[in-house]
Amino acid sequence: MEVYDDRYNRTVYVERRTNGLGTAGFVLAVLTLLLGWIPVFGWFTWALGLLFSFIGMFKAPRGLAIAGFVISLLGLIMILFVFALIAAAIGVAGVSSAIVATLL
Repeated sequence: MEVYDDRYNRTVYVERRTNGLGTAGFVLAVLTLLLGWIPVFGWFTWALGLLFSFIGMFKAPRGLAIAGFVISLLGLIMILFVFALIAAAIGVAGVSSAIVATLL
């Protein structure tokens, strides 16, 4: 809470508004970008960051909540990319073993 005097020399109390869920969603979204490659931890922080940011977008101030939501969507793209890499690695391993089996 900030206190200051206005031009008529009266004390004015100003309460600063915060958005705890939006801030938590933003922090978890950034954490997902940094640690999203860790299988279970990355998915868990991504889901919580997306959820907290989405809920925080309905409270004022919305800045960090919107940023967290956008970063969470980028984190989703990163997680899907990791899944695609894993699927490709499994697919390549399956194809190569089939080729080796037919050659022998």
